[in-house]
Amino acid sequence: MEYLSQKGIPFTERNVGKDPKAREELMALGLLSLPVIIIGDKRLTGFNPNAIDAALNAS
Repeated sequence: MEYLSQKGIPFTERNVGKDPKAREELMALGLLSLPVIIIGDKRLTGFNPNAIDAALNAS
């Protein structure tokens, strides 16, 4: 994700379109919208820079 890269935040990208296990894990979380960003115990859906920054600051 470009936003995290620009901030120098390490992350693991998982493509649910190409990785069936990633898709299963997403569905097991009860989440269906993309993107999903998990920071600590926070699950963020959609792209919201303010929420991402707040979750990063809290972790």
